[in-house]
Amino acid sequence: MTEKIDFKKTLASYHAPRGRFEIVDVPTRRYLMIDGHGDPNASPMYSDALAALYPVAYKLKFASKRELGRDYVVPPLEGLWWADDMDAFTTARDKSRWEWTMMLFTPEWIDDAMFAAAVAQAGVKDAPTRLPDVRLETLTEGQSVQTLHLGSFDDEAPVLARMHHDFIPSNGLRLTGKHHEIYLSDVRRSTPEKLRTILRQPVAIV
Repeated sequence: MTEKIDFKKTLASYHAPRGRFEIVDVPTRRYLMIDGHGDPNASPMYSDALAALYPVAYKLKFASKRELGRDYVVPPLEGLWWADDMDAFTTARDKSRWEWTMMLFTPEWIDDAMFAAAVAQAGVKDAPTRLPDVRLETLTEGQSVQTLHLGSFDDEAPVLARMHHDFIPSNGLRLTGKHHEIYLSDVRRSTPEKLRTILRQPVAIV
């Protein structure tokens, strides 16, 4: 029987300390990605994005097991978040101004041909509206600061303020890439106060 890999357990980038910040070096990885804009709780664009992302991810998982003999658990949802003025995200929390890219990590053995086949298969019956918007792309973050946040998404602001305005500059660093969140909990099965989210910010030396 093929051993099923759980990347949430095997990859160091899915682990972060709670209550403190750490500086890590994140390897270049490939993701299924889809973009959007606005409040994820109010816009159908967000739900439509996930409805397109997951079918492709599962088609890839099944193809990997069937064709390559390599099975794995579909990794947790991740997201890149930003705004023209980042205060709209970190402090003001003006969700109407947010831009985002939702992502699912894809193993390095998944190639472009497998991705194209998975998209085609996902569109055979009841094709998701935003299926054509799903892409397979490489993300390079490198040196980053991260922490584990326990609680509601709306309670992230004080943690991000400490990360961006205290820890990062006090360590001779500056923000570079987009704010990155990794959702370790299933929002459908966890109460807000028990949600576990890795908050990550790519940085560079000043």
